[in-house]
Amino acid sequence: MIQEFIKKNQERMLEELYSLIRIPSVSAQPELHKDDMQRCARRWSELLAEAGVDRVEIMPTEGNPVVYAEKIVDPAAKTVLVYGHYDVMPAEPFELWKSEPFEPEIRDGHIWARGADDDKGQSFIQAKAFEYVAGQGKLRHNVKFILEGEEEIGSPSLTQFCAANKELLKCDVILVSDTSMLSADLPSLTTGLRGLAYWQIEVTGPNHDLHSGHFGGAVANPINVLCKLIADVTGEDGKIRIPGFYDDVEEISPEERRLVAEIPFDETRYKASLDVDELFGEEGYSTIERNGFRPSFDVCGIWGGYTGEGSKTVIPSKAYAKLSCRLVPHQNHEKIGQLVADYFNRVAPRSVKINIQPLHGGEGYVCPIDLPAYKAAEKGFEKVFGKRPLPVRRGGSIPIISAFERVLGVKTVLMGFGLESNAIHSPNENIPLDMLWKGIEAVAHFHEEYDKL
Repeated sequence: MIQEFIKKNQERMLEELYSLIRIPSVSAQPELHKDDMQRCARRWSELLAEAGVDRVEIMPTEGNPVVYAEKIVDPAAKTVLVYGHYDVMPAEPFELWKSEPFEPEIRDGHIWARGADDDKGQSFIQAKAFEYVAGQGKLRHNVKFILEGEEEIGSPSLTQFCAANKELLKCDVILVSDTSMLSADLPSLTTGLRGLAYWQIEVTGPNHDLHSGHFGGAVANPINVLCKLIADVTGEDGKIRIPGFYDDVEEISPEERRLVAEIPFDETRYKASLDVDELFGEEGYSTIERNGFRPSFDVCGIWGGYTGEGSKTVIPSKAYAKLSCRLVPHQNHEKIGQLVADYFNRVAPRSVKINIQPLHGGEGYVCPIDLPAYKAAEKGFEKVFGKRPLPVRRGGSIPIISAFERVLGVKTVLMGFGLESNAIHSPNENIPLDMLWKGIEAVAHFHEEYDKL
């Protein structure tokens, strides 16, 4: 039945998804896209109403609005809260896209566009699965939707929104499609996410740009200093040298290491897919362990001085970098932020001034694999992919997930259908069409299995 529904409605559903993708809802660029955020929220409210919810409302926050919807089949029944986000990452650099980022194009069996996967495509999977089970009269539990417009900038307004609307959002479990699988033929369910801490650092030297011939060798260059400060954070063994950084890190248990070792991983293929000759990370851990169970430190952007065409011999007054740490459960992003700020202020030479501004952060999350809703998701995957999904901790972060548990007191099941090749956050983001349809089918089965619990 679900396969017939998908086949019959494919063209309509694609046009609906395209109508979302065509709205450049980039939360990181409010000066350009504030109106687009409102437009995308309105479009989502229309699509949810057409999918069969009883109530839909665009609700204000201190930032971008939240789209809330619900279908209450029985006040005494269990309730699933579906979370997603309608904001997307900036599409720059535009010149690296093979097609227009906000004009979806089908090539080689994929939809290519910003948001095709993260998270318009995956949220759309949830909406269409709901449309099927509700329209066929198969729904025996209540379903609520909450779609936010600030996930890509750390969900700064959503925690407060949840705290102010706890009764409205009351549920038994939260269901999210915003994660990935190991591969198209190796289904997996995400059981853990890393937390995140993100900062911008500013290094100031002289009070104005200087001629590098007149002052080179006499005055500290802020870019040189910044590069050394950043390079010194991580040792050759891959460990982060900031004192106290690992104090709250939980070591991987022997049993967990055994389960991780069972996950198929082809290092040669992995390197080839990234076009790198060698991998790097913390010594003593496998690549999968480093990515899912251990924290990391990265420079996400660095700039300063003259970067235009040709040459300009200048010692810049300032240099900047954006820094992030992926954190593991028990690491508090505010505590880590203070450790990082203290470290840089302590080791920076007196020849420059340091200013560190925290931008956003969140905690890690772990989902128990014996959770009843997790078991329903397992069965949904197994019915569609023909094999039981592997439980896998992923290296990414969705900071609001830990906030949901803290504020609403419920667990989240991460039922994602992305692939590494979908290039989320990068040029040429995409989603395979067959994965879009399989996702709708698997989530529909989740709802049916959840009603059996």
